[in-house]
Amino acid sequence: MKKTTKRSEIIDALSLRDLCQFCQADEAWVIELVEHGVLDPLGGQPVNWRFVGTNIVRAKKARRLNRDLGINTAGVALVLELLEERDTVLRRLAQYEA
Repeated sequence: MKKTTKRSEIIDALSLRDLCQFCQADEAWVIELVEHGVLDPLGGQPVNWRFVGTNIVRAKKARRLNRDLGINTAGVALVLELLEERDTVLRRLAQYEA
């Protein structure tokens, strides 16, 4: 049986540094995502940025698209937007089919 040594913590926001660690990316790449509108952090300056909820999920998806498929930041922004539009359409379609 596995012993638990640390208490689990629920983290509701990540700093820029924490997000970079989580996504295994450098700060310049995350800042570029913000500049392209992929991420919308809370806070005015990068040192004060806090990433919550969907921003964390989007950052992880963006990293996979960049790392696994070699898509640049502008391409990542486009792909994520199209995927979200597709998901919206599929949800609407599911409502009509129910």
